[in-house]
Amino acid sequence: MADQLTGITVALAGPRKSEELAKLVSNMGGTALLRPAQGTVFLDGEELRQALESWTRNPPDWTILTTGMGLDALFGAAGSMGIEGRLQEVLASSMIAARGYKTVNALKKRGLIPDVRDDDGSTAGLIRGLASFDLRGKEVILQLHGDPAPRLNAWLEEAGAAVRQVLPYRHMPPKQEDLELLLTEITEEKLDAVAFTSAPQIRFLAEYALGCGKLQAMIHAFETGVLAVSVGRITSDALKEAGVNRIIMPEQERMGSMIVELGRYLAARS
Repeated sequence: MADQLTGITVALAGPRKSEELAKLVSNMGGTALLRPAQGTVFLDGEELRQALESWTRNPPDWTILTTGMGLDALFGAAGSMGIEGRLQEVLASSMIAARGYKTVNALKKRGLIPDVRDDDGSTAGLIRGLASFDLRGKEVILQLHGDPAPRLNAWLEEAGAAVRQVLPYRHMPPKQEDLELLLTEITEEKLDAVAFTSAPQIRFLAEYALGCGKLQAMIHAFETGVLAVSVGRITSDALKEAGVNRIIMPEQERMGSMIVELGRYLAARS
């Protein structure tokens, strides 16, 4: 494994844990370039405070959590408001559905176990888990993950639930020059691979490429010379929606596993 990425240049599109991933790429013999394709803004405004007040004063029947980072942010905001204990009690008294292992881990460190979880790390998997429950007339808090979740929201409303959405953070596009550099390196095939760790990274990149008239050139590069590496199913779905079908994805949806899987793929190909 130590030399599986020798001579390989990997662009890291995710800002989180980029230093750790860069070190892993280097340890495997490759070169890592930090090319952030998203920014994350934590919302500590009046809207979030009102949502938390409403949540803790009018406890829901169900709480649906979609990210561990979001849950941590909610507890951080609740702590600054002095209602962290109340949030913990309200969570413990409601049915909990969780998407993703990081969300489950964030619950576990607070002594909470979800009643429902996805079977594959995806929103579709979470819906499958919820399908056997009667949600008619139920109050549901839906914690979003930086983007709207129209599919999940529509499914919940069709199931008869009354949905309140809470958005602890929002994904923001990176600087335009960062997207321009990454897109140029992809279309000119100066990279061997791009590692994506969230769907917004692909959305921001694809939207920028479309605006520049270079979306087809980007797709062509990913189908021929540059490898698209995805951390998991949701990220892979975003790549497919953008028109990219040649995708490397690990079985375990972990950032480190993604780089290891890239090494395995290249070793098998050579």
